[in-house]
Amino acid sequence: MKYHIPVMLSECVSGLQISPAGTYVDLTFGGGGHSRVIADQLETGQLFSFDQDDEAAKNADLIPSPCFTFVQANFRHLRKYLKLHGVTQVDGILADLGVSSHQFDVAERGFSFQGEARLDMRMNQFQPLSAYEVVNEYAVEDLHKIFGMYGEIKNAKSLAQAITRERVNKEIVTTKDLVAIAEKLAPKHREYKYYAQVFQALRIEVNDELRALEDALEQCAEVLREGGKLVVMSYHSLEDRIVKNFLQKGKFFGDQDKDLYGNVLKPFEVDNRKPIEAKEEEVAENSRARSAKLRIATRTNFKYGK
Repeated sequence: MKYHIPVMLSECVSGLQISPAGTYVDLTFGGGGHSRVIADQLETGQLFSFDQDDEAAKNADLIPSPCFTFVQANFRHLRKYLKLHGVTQVDGILADLGVSSHQFDVAERGFSFQGEARLDMRMNQFQPLSAYEVVNEYAVEDLHKIFGMYGEIKNAKSLAQAITRERVNKEIVTTKDLVAIAEKLAPKHREYKYYAQVFQALRIEVNDELRALEDALEQCAEVLREGGKLVVMSYHSLEDRIVKNFLQKGKFFGDQDKDLYGNVLKPFEVDNRKPIEAKEEEVAENSRARSAKLRIATRTNFKYGK
């Protein structure tokens, strides 16, 4: 099973400042590229790697390190599963967000508009909701909202109406069925970007990605020890905005909260004011690196918890 090399691998791992005896979490195991490197640097420490995908679980068997534990679960359940393993605090957490290259490349998963497959897009293949249900069952108002918010599509309402008109006569079953509808509304010479936005919106809805990310970030603040490192790499503006706001303000919306002395009340201190981006050489070898933004932060002594 072939997975692409993780984006900014050395930058991500060095951001964790790994101690051989420390406890670390990889929130997005995928093909295990990050986890292998982290595990190799541990001696008496522990690494817990999360992923809800069945294919990722198979890759976990290829890491023989006694320091490594695979957790097949959505990272929004971070605190719960760490507690099950007797862990309450960790030294570093890594999250490489988005869909793995492998998930895009396997056409039958339905993540990509460039292959033909049943509309699916589930990261957890046991959950009931897939892109098929969203496209064929959601009300036009809900589709409008999804395409506008998660895809940032300017003619989201027209697309939602076109989909609901089409499905009256015939179910929209495959990725190509959906592209055939979208191509009538796509801006000239920007068709591929438009299709990518449509598929991104559906994928985010199917997997509840943004709310899951918010849940995970809040729990990162709870389980990271003071001085611990949080390393997050995102691939689109919606994810990056959530990460940036939480690291800079300690909240996802609104202004910063301050104490009586004007100090910002937040669980993290940002290490890099501007996100780290991949070098030109890496982008030339891996196009996925072009949109990646890496943010690193250090856990402060601010008491954070629900």
